[in-house]
Amino acid sequence: PRPARVRRAVAATASAGNAVTFSAADLGEAPKSGASFVWKGAKLSAAALSVGVGLAVQFLIPCPAAVAPQAWTLLAIFLSTITGLVLTPLPVGAWAFLGLSTTVVTKTLTFQQAFSAMTNDVIWLIVLAFFFAKGFVQTGLGDRVATFFVKTMGKSTLGLSYGLSISEALLAPAMPSTTARAGGVYLPIIKSLAKNAGSEPGPTANKLGAFLIQTQLQSSGHSSAMCMTAAAQNLLSLKLAASLGVVIASPWLTWFKAACVPAIVGLAVTPLLVFKLMPPEIQDTPDAPLEAAKKLEKLGPLSQDETMVVVTMGLTVILWIFGDKIGMSSVTAAMLGMSLQLFTGVITWADCLNEKGAWDTLLWFAVLIGMSAQLNQLGFISFLSDTVAGALAKTAMGWQQTFVLLHACYFGIHYLFASQTAQVAALSTAFMAMMIASGAPPMLAGLTMAFHTNLFGAITHYASGQGAVYFGAGYVDLPTTFKLGGILGIVNVLIWGVVGGAWWKVIGLY
Repeated sequence: PRPARVRRAVAATASAGNAVTFSAADLGEAPKSGASFVWKGAKLSAAALSVGVGLAVQFLIPCPAAVAPQAWTLLAIFLSTITGLVLTPLPVGAWAFLGLSTTVVTKTLTFQQAFSAMTNDVIWLIVLAFFFAKGFVQTGLGDRVATFFVKTMGKSTLGLSYGLSISEALLAPAMPSTTARAGGVYLPIIKSLAKNAGSEPGPTANKLGAFLIQTQLQSSGHSSAMCMTAAAQNLLSLKLAASLGVVIASPWLTWFKAACVPAIVGLAVTPLLVFKLMPPEIQDTPDAPLEAAKKLEKLGPLSQDETMVVVTMGLTVILWIFGDKIGMSSVTAAMLGMSLQLFTGVITWADCLNEKGAWDTLLWFAVLIGMSAQLNQLGFISFLSDTVAGALAKTAMGWQQTFVLLHACYFGIHYLFASQTAQVAALSTAFMAMMIASGAPPMLAGLTMAFHTNLFGAITHYASGQGAVYFGAGYVDLPTTFKLGGILGIVNVLIWGVVGGAWWKVIGLY
């Protein structure tokens, strides 16, 4: 029989028409025991290795006499944080917060120093880029632009790939997130085109879908490198270059002037090269323009929200290009553009709050930039660059050879990173400092390191956010991803090194 307290509860709730639940103790049963403990926290092996790197630096490697103990401790914490970003014992933002907390708990940095990068203008420009991308996707404007190019150039499979690639290059300056362009605009269009052609993940992937996926992924590096505002890592690279004294006047125009020629060559070569390396079974797509025309007809004229995105982003891009003439920085122009979108209702504050990637990026970027800046202020970066420069001087290599060697190392190291921006934050300052110390022109070092970061975003399925997005579609297997990624990655570097190098000589970068 039920205990008296249970009978009274049942009677009371039944008369009120409510549901009631009881614990094992209420029902007179003994609670279950012996449940095993389940660890729900960080991946312990990855965490141990990440922390072990820092402990080894701090306690096993002697601090050089020319380096302050505070800088050496900060280096140990920084390397632990970077290792954790690669091994991911916790989500990136969470692990970065642990590293930040460690700097304060150990009194390596003050609270104010640890959080100083939260006011960094580049970080907030990156956050605003996430919001702008949200507006493009949410209003459907990005989809409309890409569909227009399918209608115009989509009669053949190769023409279709060029149309999609060119449309991304045009969208990129005003949609500063390669991952958002991939997941929000191009992957849905490619999947629709492939499905209509009878190409699905699996046995029919090579009919059309695999080719379009790889072409778009490989071309996105050139689209992202062509304009300063086309990708988050571009802005971060310039900020880190500025910390070494590399200040670029009229940065948007200077960047575009230096990048436009190798980027255009890359966009022209990449679809054709993928076509040769991975020929699609379907090489003519006569129905694609017709389907695109039907879709555009169904979409009708620009909606109110799309029009407002065109107006606000047009104003923002104009200010990005010419803002220096009136004393307006890139982040100020972005703040104005986003304020107009919020005021007109194109995007709501709830949309901004729900953009978790933006807030996560704000934290972990700020942590890495802050640590990097403090290492520079404490003199470690100059110590490292001077030491390496001295070693290189003994080899009798000129700055040109050192420049090429460091870029080759920077490319290869990306196989260890699951984020372009993480590698920039971790290594870009040191590599630029070594190039400059070897005698390379500072502006050439700063710009080429920024360009380079876009060129290895497709070498693996984890090399970038867009790489993960496209691989997740299931059209391309892992061996093919690595094979094509390696070949196209080297081709990208050669295009920018040879064509770009000749162009940079013409415009006087060296």
